Amino acid sequence: MCRQGSRRQADPNRQGHHRAGGSESGLPAEIQNERGFSAGPAEAQPYPNKPVRIITANSAGGTSDIFVRALGDELQKRWGQPVIIENRSGGGMNIAGRACADAPNDGYTICILPNETLTLNQFTYKSIPFDPAKDFEPITNAFINTQVLVVSAALNVSSLDELAALSKAKPGTLSYSALAIPMQITMEQWKEKTGADLVSVPSRGGGDIVTGLLTGTTPVAIVGLPNFIAHIRSGAVKALAVDSDARSSLFPDVPTLAELGFPNLAPVYFGFVAPAGTPKPIIEKLHDDIARIGNEPSFRQARLIDIGIQPVFDTPEHFARYLQEQRTNAARLIKESGFQAR
Repeated sequence: MCRQGSRRQADPNRQGHHRAGGSESGLPAEIQNERGFSAGPAEAQPYPNKPVRIITANSAGGTSDIFVRALGDELQKRWGQPVIIENRSGGGMNIAGRACADAPNDGYTICILPNETLTLNQFTYKSIPFDPAKDFEPITNAFINTQVLVVSAALNVSSLDELAALSKAKPGTLSYSALAIPMQITMEQWKEKTGADLVSVPSRGGGDIVTGLLTGTTPVAIVGLPNFIAHIRSGAVKALAVDSDARSSLFPDVPTLAELGFPNLAPVYFGFVAPAGTPKPIIEKLHDDIARIGNEPSFRQARLIDIGIQPVFDTPEHFARYLQEQRTNAARLIKESGFQAR
């Protein structure tokens, strides 16, 4: 169950919406004009004219954190205002969701949130402290984080069939980790289909999974590709499959899960949203500036493609439709799997 979303407007009396020396509305001049406010010359300041906060659901050092800090540096250059990254990890990605939903809707707080927060958790938890369909204004889907199924090189297996055979030969001794619930569901379905004998082990994040793979304590995982690029190249781990529409350009010899008979999984994406009620012209400017930086060739290559991330940067309208489609898909996936909300 989702919390009933409190439908906010850009309330001039709400804390956080006033600017020092600003007008009664506390909104940028272009928004005031659109809504019929009158603004004097001293108030005609472009947005943004003070620091912008970006809330991220992931801890420092993770894939999305590294990306958003690089993006924040570029936004800071473009805007001439500080961009502050605030990590609000934990709670199954729900802590950041609530922080974003409760933030002032004046354009000075935006958020980069994963699929768990935006579409999945409403079906995997009995209740969450926000309504993802009502509490956020979509800005743009930034990227899809390709997932990879990897094993420790010490297992000496080169395919899923070989992994299944090894696990049956050593029942109860092999374990796996999966960060996202759809990935865990996929592994459990594969086990049921093949008779593979692997034990699911919870993890605290991508770094925890990397350690488990390299030490051999948890020698199988399905997790974001960026976590393992260097380790795959070094030969420390072996990639058996990727979850993407096509093979990764970084590892073209690794098949997709679809090629191996798996259904398409719920994509692991990270999108920018703002608190509900953030004025449309601000949403449009945020989209334009974020997408312009994200699509700049050198940034796109170095910060996304080269680390196994699929750039998107769609429009707010397209992202809104995508979110609705993903909620429908998530509801079906959870129902078909028999997963019980916690």
